[in-house]
Amino acid sequence: MERYSDCPLVLREFLSYHETIKGQSQRTIAEYYLDLRLFFRFMKLVKNEMPYHTDLNVIPIKDIDLPFIRMITTTDIFDFLSYLANDRIVNEDSDSETKGISSASRARKLSAIKSFFKYLTVRTKQLEENPVQDLEYPKLRKTLPRYLTLEQSAELLRSVDGPNKTRDFAILMIFLNCGIRRSELVNLNLSDIYEDRIRVIGKGNKERIVYMGSSCKKAIDSYLVERNQVVLSDNRALFGSRDHNRISVSAVHRLVKKHLLEAGLDPTKFSAHKLRHTAATLMLQNGVDVKTVQEVLGHENLNTTQIYTHIENTELKIASEANPISKIDL
Repeated sequence: MERYSDCPLVLREFLSYHETIKGQSQRTIAEYYLDLRLFFRFMKLVKNEMPYHTDLNVIPIKDIDLPFIRMITTTDIFDFLSYLANDRIVNEDSDSETKGISSASRARKLSAIKSFFKYLTVRTKQLEENPVQDLEYPKLRKTLPRYLTLEQSAELLRSVDGPNKTRDFAILMIFLNCGIRRSELVNLNLSDIYEDRIRVIGKGNKERIVYMGSSCKKAIDSYLVERNQVVLSDNRALFGSRDHNRISVSAVHRLVKKHLLEAGLDPTKFSAHKLRHTAATLMLQNGVDVKTVQEVLGHENLNTTQIYTHIENTELKIASEANPISKIDL
């Protein structure tokens, strides 16, 4: 919590609760902090009647306390969401003055605010009124997940070459076969690999077991022969880098992009996360039920997994083809 020493006590306690009790990742805690810091800065701008052009980045929030938070109304939060949608600069580090952040970004910030007020009203009962309890999230534009076909997946695997061929092939195999997250892959240790399965630590430090197919197991076994001849700075790590450290998230990102390009696939459209989409889609296409895919992917909510059910449904296709309009010759 030292990195958040500039935030008020009530916010530090909230962040500590999510870190120690809820077991959420440092990345999630940092996102909560940044989103709520911006929210409180805007609230001070409004409540203290500062000039509207005041730079939010210079407004301190350490003096925010419960009496101040009690003054925040639903209308204030609507004003904040309106500011995000219409006046917030999309990228402050860019020369562009484009204003109005996306609905997905606004929804994330509202989620942080909702979580904060739920903590104060339900968890710790420091407040009685929750101004965001009935507030709806911004409507999100639904997009289908992009994924590789089976043929594209095979071509990606065939394209792997170079000095790290065995390692990179094993990494791609794990993504495509097991559908784990990039952060989960870099945190894998040698002790997490069993005969035919992998122990994965997911979001919120939740543990799950993911089984490997025979081809994935063969790729891992081949890599382990090579890995056991190398000593890393963190010798527990399953995957290492060329400088003998645990492989990083950015290194995995680069190697996936590299092999996508070598396979003739557009690296701007696909990524390590899209390989996770691919694993989910291929499982569903081949008869695995959505509940099982949920467990494999480590999704807490089934709704998150159901986005993948856009894939071809044989019975629905047969029904469509049975409709005589499908055979009309125009």
